[in-house]
Amino acid sequence: MPVPRFPADFVWGVSTSAFQIEGGTSEGGRGRSVWDTFTATPGRVARGENADVATDHYHRYPEDVALMSELGVDAYRFSLAWPRIQPEGRGPANPEGIAFYDRLLDALCEAGIEPVATLHHWDTPQALEDDGGWLSRDTAERFADYAAIAGERFADRVKMWIPLNEPMVTSIFGYGIGEYAPGKALLLDAIPTAHHQLLAHGRAVAALRSAGARTVGTANNHSPVRGDDPEPVEFLDALINRLFADPVLLGSYPEVLHDRLPDGFADDLPSIAAPLDFYGVNYYEPMAVRAPRSPGPLPFELSPLEGFPMTTNGSPVVPDGLRELLVLLHERYPDLPPLHITENGCSFDGIHDTERIEFLDAHLGAVHEAMTTGVDVRGYFVWSLLDNFEWSKGYAPRFGLVHVDYDTLARTPKDSFAWYRGVIERSG
Repeated sequence: MPVPRFPADFVWGVSTSAFQIEGGTSEGGRGRSVWDTFTATPGRVARGENADVATDHYHRYPEDVALMSELGVDAYRFSLAWPRIQPEGRGPANPEGIAFYDRLLDALCEAGIEPVATLHHWDTPQALEDDGGWLSRDTAERFADYAAIAGERFADRVKMWIPLNEPMVTSIFGYGIGEYAPGKALLLDAIPTAHHQLLAHGRAVAALRSAGARTVGTANNHSPVRGDDPEPVEFLDALINRLFADPVLLGSYPEVLHDRLPDGFADDLPSIAAPLDFYGVNYYEPMAVRAPRSPGPLPFELSPLEGFPMTTNGSPVVPDGLRELLVLLHERYPDLPPLHITENGCSFDGIHDTERIEFLDAHLGAVHEAMTTGVDVRGYFVWSLLDNFEWSKGYAPRFGLVHVDYDTLARTPKDSFAWYRGVIERSG
């Protein structure tokens, strides 16, 4: 089935993140991040893999920009590495780090590709984690300083800004269950990290606007929550969705989580709820939940979504979940800004990746269906341009439109690359 026609000004893009592709972790004055520490800890990452080289984007960015130009995308969403710009998470900017992103931004602009910059894609400087990380309110203030540096240096070329990528993942996976850096297992005691990240978001929005940033938004991961028992469904929805969206879009927190938030949290809500120019949605799959079968620290228990095809990363393929989610956000938040799908993609093997084409085709259909019901979606960014380091699972999952040979670092466009180029060309 052909992809439905999208508006002529619809933004077509691809997304990456610094830690997953850059490499060069000990070059150019870059400091250590929590993910450098995490990957160096035995047992944390599959096969003991690390991102010291990753896809070597730090040296090969001209080749990657040329690939994006061949693909025909309007925009490229990438992240700045905080420890490359501020090696210790505080203090003056690192000139070599600034110079690298100057070169990347200039190359993008010369190619006619609009830069979309994320300030934090989970790679917090290790020095700040040593001082408490996102459990400490001070990290939010340090983030505001970093945002000011980035805005002052790059606002002349960056088209769209995203302060934080998926703070839910940092809070729940990084501090709650310990599957991601920094590897803590605090369960619901991790909720203060959500507030401090949201405060960092609010402080960064103000700093970026003061520096001349034109378009500022966010990128939250969202999942529709399914289940037969309303109580665990409502709690998980509050924990993974509303905890990160309500403060930004409504200026409030879900009441069920109030007793887990830091004292005085309400005083920060006006800063957190600063108006945005767009709201970014990252979607991969719905989640299913049930009441716990035995007493435990959580009032819910995850259950598998059955009856759907699976990616090689173990995720169910549920395109209609994206339509469901977009309609839900549209109905739940009366003042919802225009939406961008800032991440959507899947892991499948091989260069002849028919499954990825089918995945993207179906999800674009879901986006278009939501738009026909009145949801204002302005752009779509495929995750990801390149196969890359997939966090605790290492290099086995392959999310890229471009295959990377990790022995030679050679890039080979997949069939999905040609398919997506055709989608963009037909869109005009």
